[in-house]
Amino acid sequence: MNPFLFVTDLDHTLVGDDTALAALNEKLDYHRQQYGTKIVYSTGRSLYLYRQLATEKSLLPPDALITSVGTEIYFEPTEAQCDREWAEVLSQGWNRDKIVGIADNYVDLTPQPESEQNPFKISYYLSESAAEEVLPQLESDLVDRDLKIKLIYSGSKDLDILPSNGDKGLALQFLRHKWEVSAETTVACGDSGNDIALFRGEEKGIIVGNAKLELRQWYHQNQDKTLYLAQAHCAGGILEGLEYFGFVK
Repeated sequence: MNPFLFVTDLDHTLVGDDTALAALNEKLDYHRQQYGTKIVYSTGRSLYLYRQLATEKSLLPPDALITSVGTEIYFEPTEAQCDREWAEVLSQGWNRDKIVGIADNYVDLTPQPESEQNPFKISYYLSESAAEEVLPQLESDLVDRDLKIKLIYSGSKDLDILPSNGDKGLALQFLRHKWEVSAETTVACGDSGNDIALFRGEEKGIIVGNAKLELRQWYHQNQDKTLYLAQAHCAGGILEGLEYFGFVK
């Protein structure tokens, strides 16, 4: 067996079935100790909400933590300082105040709590019924003003406005290059629309059996030998995918 880079979303992906999580943790912990596998959590949660989850569920300590839909990276999740090198990447062409000023004109956008905002992530609630009209109009308004942005809508309610050079997938690429890990020995796991960025590269991808419709639709339009749609849910689906790709036995 060889070391690999394991990257996973948390809610409804790694977390959701405690029995399966315990079985997966046992294999991952053994693999990290024996072969040097690295474990990364990539979540839409803020650092605050990640810490809350870590007190509720049995999570292995990660080698790195990607939070807030890829806009923060922590190598020491017990500390409050995110990686400055990644922050420098995100800052290029980003004008948070100007973006907020434009978004404030949209009555359908409701700001998420302050804990879910950060210097490189602006988050709103947006209903599914309004999204079809609001999203293209908002994107056009921002791009027309030469703002370097990316809109990520997931779960039929969460809208995140990010720098154009930041998301879960680009954060994964940053770590992979930093640690000099090949795409062939990297696997990412997810369940929703904000995880699509994890599956756009050459890395292996595991989509858990309970994935949301938005991700399942994307998978059926982008089927590839590097992607695996599991039957089992949550951590059980991850374990199924790891065995399918031969990362674990």
